[in-house]
Amino acid sequence: MLTDSWQLGPLTVPNRVVLAPLAGIGTWFVRLQAKRHGAGLATSEMVSSFAIHYRNEKTITELLRVHPDERTVSDAPTSLQLFGQDPEIMKSAAAYVREHVEGVDVIDLNMGCPVPKVCKTGAGAALLKDHDTAVKVARAAAEGSGLPVTVKLRSGQRPGETDGYELAKRLVEEAGVAAIAFHPRSAQVHHKGTPDYALAARLVEELPAPVMLSGGLHDAERARRAYELTGAAAIMLARGSLGNPWLFQQLLGLRDDEPTTAEILRELEWLMDRAVEHLGPERGGRWLRKAYPWYVDRLGGGKALQAAMQQAATVEQARETLYAAV
Repeated sequence: MLTDSWQLGPLTVPNRVVLAPLAGIGTWFVRLQAKRHGAGLATSEMVSSFAIHYRNEKTITELLRVHPDERTVSDAPTSLQLFGQDPEIMKSAAAYVREHVEGVDVIDLNMGCPVPKVCKTGAGAALLKDHDTAVKVARAAAEGSGLPVTVKLRSGQRPGETDGYELAKRLVEEAGVAAIAFHPRSAQVHHKGTPDYALAARLVEELPAPVMLSGGLHDAERARRAYELTGAAAIMLARGSLGNPWLFQQLLGLRDDEPTTAEILRELEWLMDRAVEHLGPERGGRWLRKAYPWYVDRLGGGKALQAAMQQAATVEQARETLYAAV
């Protein structure tokens, strides 16, 4: 059952519903939000191994931040997602995390990002075609961090390709990767098209390590169906959880109903406060512009409210605009 615990290397993950890595979104407060609503594991946004190695200030002070509340709110582990194609740089970055970042339990490696600026460096989905380097990078992350390493893969670079399926086997067998996070759609289609859950089921059956399933899990019904079809060890909620952290609770049997207007407003208030805490009023306000639509949609707000929230000069003005409309 989704409520059952499972083993990720030496770690016991308390349930099988996981927050996926979300580029540009998975800050400490987004992870904390997922844990508050029941996530058994929460993954960070994608962080450059080169930025850590060269001590980029924003990366070190913001992207690597693990909030103490992430530990106290639940016993769910925290995973830090890194990307990069250079084994020595990856080893250095992983060692820095081990020595300087308290609260990281797992290193996750991104080998599926389809964004051109990532792929052109040889990282992300480019590694789906460079298995030897991918294995070296994964081995380096484990050596540097001493932590369990997982890898996020796509099925291939283009539709019909299964390089990620083959790479998963080598990563486990040759690099000792503790688990694979598998998105059974090609990098080329991004989030379009139907995930190949049959391919994911084959990987689950053949791989001697847990497989976490990602892709197309936008609501509880589809997530449960995909979990049953594939036999995966866990499911990873990504875009389906944005503005809807209650999806974790629904999948874990903690609630059946949809959130009320009051609950949605409280959650957005909480998110606004945390964004300001993390980034300050000005930058926090800019970050929140990507989040407002998730909640306004759930509140039934139309285009006028969406536009007004985006145009708000401050977080407080956005708050006033929201309450004036609802």
